[in-house]
Amino acid sequence: MPSVHSLRLARRSDIREIAVMSRCLIEVGLRGWSWHPMRVARALHGRDSCVVVADVGAQLAGFAIAEFGDSTAHLSLLAVQPAHQRRGIGIALVEWLEASALTAGIGRIDVEMRANNFAARCFYEALGFSHSGEVRGYYQNIETAVRMQRRIGRLAALEK
Repeated sequence: MPSVHSLRLARRSDIREIAVMSRCLIEVGLRGWSWHPMRVARALHGRDSCVVVADVGAQLAGFAIAEFGDSTAHLSLLAVQPAHQRRGIGIALVEWLEASALTAGIGRIDVEMRANNFAARCFYEALGFSHSGEVRGYYQNIETAVRMQRRIGRLAALEK
């Protein structure tokens, strides 16, 4: 059953919850806390980044953080609370970021995930991302990352 969710830009009051979701859903099993509240705050206030959240009722159900370069966007984090997964929230978050990237004239979105995160790989493949490489030791010199990318807008149309 689809969640009735709404998307919005993150606010200062969301910072801690985003950071905790990152720690519990993305960074689980890693040493330390990479996306701590101060780092999320830097992304929230950064000129070249976008932090978007999904609300279901009064609950923050998911979030995504992306940085925008001249020609590519890097999807740094995406998480959806387990109770709200498989209800279209992750797709909606990626679509929001894609629309923002297109507005900025960006033609490609890049993302990395742990090599053993098969659910994430399937999710991104279903959205049209393709494997573009691996980086050994990407996560704290311990875990390998799988890199994926997707061309968007005019670049995607040229490939068809």
